[in-house]
Amino acid sequence: MTIILADAAASHALGERLAAVARPGDVIALSGPLGAGKTSIARGLLAALGLEGEAPSPSFAIVQPYGPPELAFPVLHVDLYRIEEPEEAEELGLDEARGDSLLVVEWPERLGAGYWRDALHLTLAMRPDGSRSLTAAVPPAWEARWPI
Repeated sequence: MTIILADAAASHALGERLAAVARPGDVIALSGPLGAGKTSIARGLLAALGLEGEAPSPSFAIVQPYGPPELAFPVLHVDLYRIEEPEEAEELGLDEARGDSLLVVEWPERLGAGYWRDALHLTLAMRPDGSRSLTAAVPPAWEARWPI
């Protein structure tokens, strides 16, 4: 299934809708080129869960944690762009943290295609008119919650 996102506001709104169905233990994997809207989706999700103000991109921190009381439940916003080898990600403890947190992961392909097979994989592509197309790979754990 492909969804067209007209602009950054549409990407933000998609993130807000994801927040309504996401829960701790889930992984939402966001792929696409620089500037495609991955962080806009993450910011919409975080805002809908209670974050006041704009979430910074975790590009340099790699993992930006959020949690109660500011958010409804713990969320780790992860940006793997600077990860060069999958082994580097093991040090981040993401699999352990997943037990009680939602993982929102930008650039998941840095860990290899087989990582987080149960994740909702959303891939963004830029279109000539400036909009974005979003393609979802929906695992069984998400079938009752997607499309949103």
